[in-house]
Order: sequence, then structure tokens, then C-alpha cells
Amino acid sequence: MYVRTAAVAAAAFLGLTFTLLGGSASPAATAPATAPAPAPDSAGLLGPTVYAHRGASAYAPENTLASIDLAMRLGFTWVENDVQRTKDGELVVIHDDTLARTTDAEQVFPDRKPWRVKDFTAAEIARLDAGSWFGPRFAGARVPTLREYMERVEGNRQRLLLEIKKPELYPGIEEQTLRLLGETGWLDAQHVSRRLVVQSFSADSVRVVHRLRPDLVTAFLGTPAVADLPRYAEFTDRINPWHTTISADWVAAVHGLRGAHGKTMEVDTWIVDDAPTARKVREMGVDGIITNAPDVVRGAVGSYF
Repeated sequence: MYVRTAAVAAAAFLGLTFTLLGGSASPAATAPATAPAPAPDSAGLLGPTVYAHRGASAYAPENTLASIDLAMRLGFTWVENDVQRTKDGELVVIHDDTLARTTDAEQVFPDRKPWRVKDFTAAEIARLDAGSWFGPRFAGARVPTLREYMERVEGNRQRLLLEIKKPELYPGIEEQTLRLLGETGWLDAQHVSRRLVVQSFSADSVRVVHRLRPDLVTAFLGTPAVADLPRYAEFTDRINPWHTTISADWVAAVHGLRGAHGKTMEVDTWIVDDAPTARKVREMGVDGIITNAPDVVRGAVGSYF
């Protein structure tokens, strides 16, 4: 999961990276225009994979096509998203199980409280503005369907860390997601081996994905006790914890196991948006960092991106 940070310099030459921020980016942050120099303690070293969480979501509205396009322009190939399902069975890319925080659903549908994703049709959700809450320049951005999203990720030549969100609300979403991935060409050998990881906070959901497509790389979101890790290794390849819940010893315990594909288990931690924390988890030995501000993390630790 590592490459040399010389790639950072190449990206800077192409004008694809942004200035290092001095900490966590605010939700309405404007992306800087120039590239950071590698941090002194990371120059020439190896670094963890950096995943653009919901796209470059410090700088563009999360889970929109604009956010993954921006991640691409910043030079990041790995993006992360969240998948849920509409009332009429369409898979859409949105984090919350309600529409209120990231769209204008309250204004467009004032009588539909609490505005749950599963209570709206795909056509109704397509009417919503998913960008203005973040900033005027993103007015008119939409909640993408998963099919639209996959087509854009493919067009951008990006890789995807796909989260099945709240599967308990959507029976059968695992099968449906895999079917759509197959229809969009994402279950061939090249995509499965190099460009796709499926994760969930639900161990049962990860088990289902592994059972249906044992060739897929899977990840469990959480921080199981060390004694429980061998059970997870039976059906997953990675354990992806919140960064405040881990230690170097815990990361080493995960690395001490072989996962569902017989390879050393990996750890991708979330959500790290500032340089000191990025360096801290790198020193713990994590394999990847999931971040809203991927340029900040890359500037701090070097990375494979």
C-alpha cells in the first residue's frame, strides 16, 4: 500500500496538489491552489495510502461528483463513499440516512419530516440541491445515483472504498450493490484486484459480501478487541478504526493475522484531517488514512495516492 513520496513532487509539477493547511479544514474551506512540499520527516520515506473521504470533502460537498472530481484534480486516486437505497429501490450515494443535512429537502418537501432517504423516490431525490449547504459555488450539485457515481469514478480512473451504509435499513443491499458493480464493469479481475474495497460498520454485511464474492477485498469499520480479531480475519481483509481508538500495539495485533485472502491484515484509520494526527497514526504503523483533507495528510506523511 506504499510508494515513495517522489510522486508528490511529480503531482506538484503538474499543478494538481494544494497548499498544506495548518489543521482541520472547515466545511466551507476553499481549496488552496499550490502544492505543499513534503514534510521534512517524510521526504524520501514511505507513506500510508490516503483515501479521500466522501471525495475531497473539506473543499467540496461530500459524496457529490464535484467532490470526487476535485480529489482527482488534487492527484488522489482512492475515494470513499456511502451507499443507501431509495423508496423505489435505487442505490444512491449519501452519508446520512436522512436528507436534511446535505440537501434542501426541508424546503422542497416541507411536509415529509424526518426526510429519510428510504422514504423518497430516486426522482424526488434528484430534484434536491446537494451543494448549496456547502457553498454558493456548488449550488445545483445533486445526490448521485451509485450508477452515475461509478461511471464518474471509472472515467476519472480512480479507485473506490465503498461503504454499505446502515444495511439493517435496506435488506438485500449487499446483493444489489454487487449486481450494480457487475453491471458497471467493476467486478472484473482488474477492478477487484486493484481498484475496489467494500466496507461496512456491520460485520454481518461484510460477511454477506465475502460470501457472495469471496474474491473481493473487504473491510470492517470498527475497533474489535484484540481477542476478537481472529473471528474477523475469517471474512475480512482489513480492520478500519476511528483513529482515537487505536494504539501501535493494536495495529501490530491486526498485522499479526492473515485475513480472508491469506494476506497480512491491514488497518486504514479515519477520520484524520490534521498533520500532527496524521504523523501520529503513521508512527502507529497504519496502512491507510481516510481523510476529508487528503492534501493535508499527504503533505504531512507522504503517501500512496
